[in-house]
Amino acid sequence: MTQYAGLQRKPAPNWRGLVDNILRKGTPDRVYHMELFHDAEIRNAIADRFDLLAGVRRDDPRYELKKLIAVNRFCGFDYVVAGVGVAFPSYRAVAEDSAGLARSNGRSFQDEHTGPIMSWEDFEKFTWPDPHAPELTTNLEWFEKNLPEDMCVIGGLGGHLAEELSWLMGYETLCFALYEQRDLVEAIAAKLLEIFRVCLERTLEYSRVRLYWSSDDLGFRTGLLISPDDTRKFVLANHKVLAEISHKAGRPYLLHACGNLSDIIDDLTDDVKIDAKHSFEDTIESVCDAKKTYGQKIALIGGIDMDFLCRSEPQAIRKRVRETLDVCLPGGGYCLGTGNSVANYIPLDNYLAMVDEGRLYA
Repeated sequence: MTQYAGLQRKPAPNWRGLVDNILRKGTPDRVYHMELFHDAEIRNAIADRFDLLAGVRRDDPRYELKKLIAVNRFCGFDYVVAGVGVAFPSYRAVAEDSAGLARSNGRSFQDEHTGPIMSWEDFEKFTWPDPHAPELTTNLEWFEKNLPEDMCVIGGLGGHLAEELSWLMGYETLCFALYEQRDLVEAIAAKLLEIFRVCLERTLEYSRVRLYWSSDDLGFRTGLLISPDDTRKFVLANHKVLAEISHKAGRPYLLHACGNLSDIIDDLTDDVKIDAKHSFEDTIESVCDAKKTYGQKIALIGGIDMDFLCRSEPQAIRKRVRETLDVCLPGGGYCLGTGNSVANYIPLDNYLAMVDEGRLYA
């Protein structure tokens, strides 16, 4: 533990301070840490290494929820992520997982060639998930009563409007359909909005939910997955509806979106009116560069590049954390974290070095 002096500092979570920081109400009094999620393998490794669940029985029906709280508090988070989520069928391929904390059942990837809705006939036969199902609020109900008062719930991860469009059709089918079956694309997009709207509205019924986080990858390294105009029509217009609902309920609307979004960043900030953007990759745009441009309009989350975290020595990671905070912390609107998520292929000591240096920063 001596190599992690910062982890021995345990400031109490402060969800109000987190929200103020997201809303850019001035330079915060400390560094706020945020992640989309920890992969289960990382979460388990942290809990075991630092004995975070002493006294909690493994047969406790709320064992995983208690683990989530314990690991998040240990890592300096002021929240847990929970919400009303639905599962869509998808076609996936599986390969061996070569990560250090590998998954025994392999790593799965979305099949880009095909999907469950490739025609109007498929659409008419498709069984859509029910966002009204009562069991979908079980975790929210438990957190509403049992989450420590100094933490909040970030609602999510919902709003997979572009992702599910490409997964349900298959990316190749979607690309052809944008020319040949635009009415089908429009019908699927409308149905997705209908479902995710219900998920959002049900999530916002809970008072412990103080922000909402949509997760919707829109691009790749050099551009968007579909044209800017089609992205606006079939995706951003629907995110705008969700953001308006969230704002009307008094909750900031956060967006995780991978890819080069330069063609639509003004749409996201000025029309959709997201309050924060997450996911940064050095080969696209560093979070420090973003801070100097649209970081003056919205908050930025994460940005310590995934490839850098995997390949670098802990001292280099610590140096980069401090340099990033020097640029991004002033004025508020920045939370420290990885460029994407705490994936099981990030060496645990490298991730902990990032967290530790953020805790030491002054």
